[in-house]
Amino acid sequence: MLNSRQRAQLRAMANSYETIFQIGKGGIGEAIIKHVSEALEARELIKLRVLETADETARSAADQIAEQVGADVVQVIGSRFILYKPASEKENRKIVLVK
Repeated sequence: MLNSRQRAQLRAMANSYETIFQIGKGGIGEAIIKHVSEALEARELIKLRVLETADETARSAADQIAEQVGADVVQVIGSRFILYKPASEKENRKIVLVK
């Protein structure tokens, strides 16, 4: 669970990040979950977008994906959201959070 200082730190970091996944009318399937999980393991912090054609809202998509991959929802703004999950091995962690 992230505290407010950690969320602020991650929001600031993700500000310059590009959206790497889009969720469309196909919804959230196993393929999306697999790719998001792999991306989080490699990057730890990712930005996603829900297209207008999707049946999901950004908040519901963020909560659903975060629950399935074990990540934290950092922020949801409009159609975009940010997820964070530290790398499973400590030596692969790139992001050091404030306490």
